[in-house]
Amino acid sequence: MSDLVSVQTIVYGCVQGVSFRDFTLRWAKELGVVGYVRNLPDRTTVEIQAKGEREKLEKLIEQLRLGPPGAEVEKVEISWHTHNDSYSRFSIRY
Repeated sequence: MSDLVSVQTIVYGCVQGVSFRDFTLRWAKELGVVGYVRNLPDRTTVEIQAKGEREKLEKLIEQLRLGPPGAEVEKVEISWHTHNDSYSRFSIRY
């Protein structure tokens, strides 16, 4: 089994009001990673905190770059960390 890592991802663009959080939740569950997704107050960004095997997190990030239909992803910022969060599932935060 690969080592677990954490990643913080900020997705910029037309990513609120287009089901981006639901899209992220579905992919995270399919890949078996844990953490959360939430809209940020500026109305143009979404934050994802996730933990899992690096390969699975990289697949999640690939999907975040695409986004759901209707989204227009302009930029994705990625910050990798050693595993230190204790999430038990993936959730949407409000």
